[in-house]
Amino acid sequence: MDIVCLGEALIDFVALETGVSVAEASGFLKAPGGAPANVAVGAARLGLRAAFLGKVGDDPFGHCLRDTLATNGVDTRGMRFSSSARTALAFVSLQSNGERDFSFYRNPAADALYRADEVDVETIASSKVLHFGSISLIEQPTRSATRHAVLEARRAGCIVSYDPNWRPPLWPDEETAVRRMRQPLPLVDVLKASEEEACLLTGEASPEAAIEHLAALAKRATVVTVTLGSGGAMWRHRSGKGGHVRGFAVEAIDTTGAGDGFVAGLLAHLTELAPRRRALREVEPEAVERAVRYACAVGAITATARGAIPALPDRAAVDRFLATVGPMSC
Repeated sequence: MDIVCLGEALIDFVALETGVSVAEASGFLKAPGGAPANVAVGAARLGLRAAFLGKVGDDPFGHCLRDTLATNGVDTRGMRFSSSARTALAFVSLQSNGERDFSFYRNPAADALYRADEVDVETIASSKVLHFGSISLIEQPTRSATRHAVLEARRAGCIVSYDPNWRPPLWPDEETAVRRMRQPLPLVDVLKASEEEACLLTGEASPEAAIEHLAALAKRATVVTVTLGSGGAMWRHRSGKGGHVRGFAVEAIDTTGAGDGFVAGLLAHLTELAPRRRALREVEPEAVERAVRYACAVGAITATARGAIPALPDRAAVDRFLATVGPMSC
């Protein structure tokens, strides 16, 4: 296995109109999603052998998610089904610039009931990368399951990748969110945060200051990135070198999943260079910059269609896109 993604899988209901609230929308597009599930599909479409670990409800939505992942080439043998909680739902309204507002239906959701003894540690140990996000850190028992998986991955020499997703309605308060979202940072090798998340976690006012602070918190990380939406992404290598890759000009229709596409692109590129943690630490800064540019391209393409999984590109689409924009300029 190349990459194992652990965490939540849910159904996004995306408003059909742009610039309306959830209450004002005339209808919604059902789109399978959840950040780790999105990354798994994104990685599979880019040619990686991907698996998903987590729990969904033993209900039509849960089975829809399993079938969607499997249809997209993701190994779902590590998925678990709950008979006591439903699959999470999220209603998403789109602003005129493609940014989103969320209304979540959980209370509780099946993904929050994922236990440490349900984690497929053999699949993790045989993989190059374990990727996870912060939604699985909100509640028990999934918080303990996530930590168990991360420690198993580190023991096996896997690359550990982390995306601290900030979804305010899901956390009891901001102080708790920041504390728990920061806890895994010393254990990760690859870190991706949005500008908002980077500033939230560090207390810094600018992405330039935030990425340096994040690198200090994630002291073992080889690659730290901060995405800037249409502005591209900043990156920092363990050597202290870093830079800014400009974004690609696209017509953003729905940014849902664009960050997950970025992660999939980044990990797909990095795993071609480094199959395990030890090799990743030898990757040169220039190679990291190229990986970030590739990731920006995947994220940009994902933003040009509604929904996350439906919009994620395959490798051929990314190659065609990059061929039209020419060589890298920073």
